[in-house]
Formats: sequence, structure tokens, C-alpha cells
Amino acid sequence: MTTDDSRVTRLVAMLDDLEADVDETIDLADEIAATGDRELLPRLESELDRTVADRNSYGRELLGGLIAALGGPDRLPVLVRASAVDLGDDQDGLAAEIVDLVQADPKGAERLLRPLTEDADLTVANRAEWALRFVP
Repeated sequence: MTTDDSRVTRLVAMLDDLEADVDETIDLADEIAATGDRELLPRLESELDRTVADRNSYGRELLGGLIAALGGPDRLPVLVRASAVDLGDDQDGLAAEIVDLVQADPKGAERLLRPLTEDADLTVANRAEWALRFVP
């Protein structure tokens, strides 16, 4: 296990612990993002799926931001799919990450998100349409 991978393990444990210090959790996520280690993306995306399934909106926001930081616009489909699940939160952080990525690479965003507008899951299709409204 690499140092970065052990940091992800620690981060996931903190996200699952209701008593974990929020500032420490955010600082650890920032440390992981600063590594630029894209090899962590498959694990982070798997953990994002798990947090969404567990209805953990805090975990979704934090992991979504980390995935956006490491993966950039290429990860828009992952973030839009995670965002399409209603967990009862406002999703301000995740929505801002999606908008920033769309605006950072409008052509790439169009290429990646246009197919999602035809997704069988209408919520995903609607969320992709929403994201495409931010293409400049």
C-alpha cells in the first residue's frame, strides 16, 4: 500500500466516523489532492459510489471535490451520476465542482456529457442537461 493509498484509507475511515474532526478530514483530502496521484481515482470513485449508496452526502461532497481535483474534466460523467442521486442535501460544493470542470473544458464537457443526456436514468439525463447549460 502506498502512502497515498493509506491516506485514502484514513480519509474513508474519517468520512464514515461521525465523530471525526471536519477540519482534519478536509485537510487530509487537500493533502491527497496536492499529490496529483491520478492512480487513486479508481479507488476514490469506488468510495464515492459507496458513500452515495450509504446516503452519505458529506462523503459525496468531499470525495467529489477530490475526484474533480485529481481527475479534472474527464471525471464529469462520474460526478454527474453521483450528483443525480437525491440525498436531501443542497449539493452546493459538488455542483460548483461540476460547473468549474464544464467551464474549464467546454468542448470536452460537451463530448462527455452529451451522451448522458440520453441516459436511461432520467435523473442522470436531466443532471447532464443541467451541467451542459454552463458550457460558455
